[in-house]
Amino acid sequence: MNLQVVYCNHQTAELDIRERLAFATSDQLSNAYEYLRSHFPQTELVLLSTCNRVELYTAQESQDDAPSHQDIAHFFSDFHEIPLTDFFDDLLERTGPDAVRHLFQVVSSVDSMVLGEPQIVSQVKEAYRTATEYEACGPLTHALFQGAIRVSSRVRTETGLTEGRVSIASVAVGEFGKSIFDRFDDKTVLVIGAGEMAEETLRYLSNEGVRRINIVNRSPDRARALAERWPGAQVHAYEKLEELLVGADVIVSTTGSEKPIVSVGQFSRIRRNHLDKPVFILDLGAPRDFEPGIGQIDDGVFLYDIDDLETTCEQNRIARGTEVERALEIIDDETDRFMREIYHRATGPIVKRLREQWHDISQTEVRSLKSKLGHLGNDDLKAIERSMERLVNKLLHPPLEALKDEAREGTPHGLLDALKRLFHIKD
Repeated sequence: MNLQVVYCNHQTAELDIRERLAFATSDQLSNAYEYLRSHFPQTELVLLSTCNRVELYTAQESQDDAPSHQDIAHFFSDFHEIPLTDFFDDLLERTGPDAVRHLFQVVSSVDSMVLGEPQIVSQVKEAYRTATEYEACGPLTHALFQGAIRVSSRVRTETGLTEGRVSIASVAVGEFGKSIFDRFDDKTVLVIGAGEMAEETLRYLSNEGVRRINIVNRSPDRARALAERWPGAQVHAYEKLEELLVGADVIVSTTGSEKPIVSVGQFSRIRRNHLDKPVFILDLGAPRDFEPGIGQIDDGVFLYDIDDLETTCEQNRIARGTEVERALEIIDDETDRFMREIYHRATGPIVKRLREQWHDISQTEVRSLKSKLGHLGNDDLKAIERSMERLVNKLLHPPLEALKDEAREGTPHGLLDALKRLFHIKD
């Protein structure tokens, strides 16, 4: 039995690469599974595609049927029509227990941009459901993903990993934003720029019910790409920025401009007729997009920059350090448990047949002795039989222990095949 994951995530690749490799629509997923099943008919498959990661899990009974790293890279290249050189170095691979541990860490959000984020569990469940729908799963992937869901439940209930916010977006919305507004579903959000941080913040605002979203960016294509992910979002020309600032309740800015794009004087003019309306500004630019003095214009302007947010994030992250360690202990424990179960599934039949074969041989020899040594009493014959059993167990102990040791690093295909040949065990 063989398990493998080939992946590209926020830790290994820029957003642009992840976006180009993603499977964003149901039609893309359908075509991807059709391609994969036709090219790797003996392989179980699950595709996990989110804004932060693209991962392909594969499993096979025989290692000979496993697609290589190069095979999977060619699949991504052919399917998305992207040259291999654009992403090959960003495509990582894990096998055996490392692949299992990777999925368990993903579903527990230990390696997420946002520690403890709840969305990833739903995304993993949906990926598993979709693979099942396309009949791409099998015994190994069923066991793997059901185990992953069990692990995520343990981490949620046995640790405090989901308590406290550690991402800039979650702190911005959950701690600072909610201290200003009781609700967000009636607010208008203006996004200036179309970067990853803006997208993360939009996700949290969307979870709070925001539906009126305006996006401006110097690159209209990037603005439209971001707007497509949020129902109701509208793209506007950059020249309409000041007009949009007037109507915004929440402003998220992350342009990467070399100097501020909104001055104190400009925003003071905007505020003259809106002093009774609070405005929440998240300046995620580095350097700043909004001049610092804007936060002092009046009591209704709440300006937070990336330094404010990062300080709170780091405090929350430090407070949860022990919870991360506890989560990793659970994941290691569950990975060992899963591999033991897979080991028994892979090696159990061979061990059973080997024991039965040698037991039959010992019984044949005992019967032969009984016929030759008729003068011995029952106690003596039983002693001989017990000695024969102990001898068989001692002879079997070294190869079975070697099998167990090798299985800890993955299914011991080579040793299984060797045992079959050495002891003439047939499938």
